[in-house]
Amino acid sequence: MKKDASDNRLEIIAFFVSVLTISLMLLTFGAGRISYAAASIVFYAGRGYEGTQNGSDALTAPVYENSPPEKTEITDITRTPSDIEKLMEHYKTAFAEDVRDGDIQASTYIEKGATHIYENVRVRNTTETKTLNIERVLSEGLELKIDKSKPAVLIFHSHTSEGYEMIEREWYAQGYTARSNDENINVVRVGTEIADYLEGMGYTVIHDKTIHDDNYSDSYPNSRKTVAKHLEEHPEIQIVIDIHRDSIALNNGTKIKPLNIINGKKAAQLMIITGAEEGKVENFPDWEYNLRFALQLQKECETLYPGLMRPVLFSQRKYNMDMTRFSLLIEMGSEANTLEEACYSGRMLASALGSLMDRYVV
Repeated sequence: MKKDASDNRLEIIAFFVSVLTISLMLLTFGAGRISYAAASIVFYAGRGYEGTQNGSDALTAPVYENSPPEKTEITDITRTPSDIEKLMEHYKTAFAEDVRDGDIQASTYIEKGATHIYENVRVRNTTETKTLNIERVLSEGLELKIDKSKPAVLIFHSHTSEGYEMIEREWYAQGYTARSNDENINVVRVGTEIADYLEGMGYTVIHDKTIHDDNYSDSYPNSRKTVAKHLEEHPEIQIVIDIHRDSIALNNGTKIKPLNIINGKKAAQLMIITGAEEGKVENFPDWEYNLRFALQLQKECETLYPGLMRPVLFSQRKYNMDMTRFSLLIEMGSEANTLEEACYSGRMLASALGSLMDRYVV
């Protein structure tokens, strides 16, 4: 179709408007942030609550497809990622009408619950192995051989939908449930923080985000299949970590969040779980290797970041930890912690794990 003069004039005007708009955005945001600025407009059109696939009401993050979680730089371990800052601001408004239904209480676990202590390594031993000698176990070392060019670490989530409080407050509302299949706000986001930080230290990490708990009772059988698939595809994987978050409540309904102040910033305390072959636990012949790894990682975390860790839980459990000699389950705070507190602790965990792995690079 032939264009007339008015059409040409409109195109010229549109061109200059576009140039002016881009110029203003460059001046305001810088070239690297134009796409982020546009994405933030979409972000604030988010929702408050939405049902998950397993039928429960759960928090759903605003949509910001053009601005995924930024990669964490290893030089800024205390800095809050921008996507989490935006989430917190959004939910301050989304939760403005919430009514207080129960209290959230911060509690710091150092020696509380520990049955065995050696230097800065504390263990809560509920097994029949009552003569646990932490000093001896630490002296046994690890049979790790890490090739940085190949996947050495697998991170996954048996209870993928576990989530956190999105804003910090000393109470909770019953209408809110800390479960969601949205990987931007559940425990997967913490796993992403751990994986990104380790990759920043030069390690190759596989972070599997598969949802395993749509049917909660099948969570561990489902995640076992996931782990088996990755071990078959990448036999060089040695360290396998199942990232969870805990749930702690008092009889009066108060929810407990394990918390400590580290480098002036609030951090969710972590708990490593490792098991033993006894009682009802069978087919776990290499459990002592996992125990060695658990205590070495606990020591590294507490040396670099004193107060980050709750006592290791050494118990009659397996949780798929029989699949490698360096498999652990780690509770990243509880449902009463904020996502920001858990992600900060995730970066510190990754820093400590990377520091430990550095001694076994071949």
